[in-house]
Amino acid sequence: MAIRAFSRSKFPIFSAKILQYLIKPSVNEYRKFQFPVLGVGLNKPLFGLKHYHDGRPRGPLWRGKKLIGKESLYVISGLKRFKDDEEKLRKFIKSHVLRLLKMDMIAVLTELERQEEVALAVEVFRVIQKQDWYKPDVYLYKDLIVALAKCKKMDDAMQLWESMKREDLFPDYQTYTEVIRGFLRFGSPADAMNIYEDMKKSPDPPEELPFRILLKGLLPHPLLRNRVKEDFEEIFPDRNVYDPPEEIFGVH
Repeated sequence: MAIRAFSRSKFPIFSAKILQYLIKPSVNEYRKFQFPVLGVGLNKPLFGLKHYHDGRPRGPLWRGKKLIGKESLYVISGLKRFKDDEEKLRKFIKSHVLRLLKMDMIAVLTELERQEEVALAVEVFRVIQKQDWYKPDVYLYKDLIVALAKCKKMDDAMQLWESMKREDLFPDYQTYTEVIRGFLRFGSPADAMNIYEDMKKSPDPPEELPFRILLKGLLPHPLLRNRVKEDFEEIFPDRNVYDPPEEIFGVH
């Protein structure tokens, strides 16, 4: 009622001031009506909505490209700068690479593989093998062999392949697949068949992909392809093999 009476007053300026004072809440009243802070734990649902984790490590545990340490980035830059100078490269490895901690050294190796600096990656891997903390790891071999095969560095890939076997480590089907694909790109179907014969001795269950790659890559070599096709049809009897017309490749 008081507010309505002031709003109809004949003194608009005076009544407006009083009306503003009546309507505006005091600071203490405002504080009384603040929303309470919800004490919700990290693993407790909020308003019935459950929090889901996307599977990626949080914070510094995720050593992605953006979280490589400054020293590791400096080492990568230095290795690339001196890669064409053998003497300076050796000095840089001795003065900087050997100083890195274990995880930083592995991060340097992984980043060089990602950048397809495979020659430098091999150098860093050789350094890692000489460290006291090194233990034979099939995944370190696998990533480096796959990177070499993608860059058609098959001689280096096979040297690591033999080194891996000497350490009683055995490749998985992804490694077989990339090495077979690498030899086919390199124009060495005979070497691809040697890897294929080695793959057939693997104790792991056979996978379809390396067979498919060979069947496609050996189209210009029908005799070799027929060998793989027979094995494929025996191992995967429910799968079909596409045979293109022979005249496409000049086979009559």
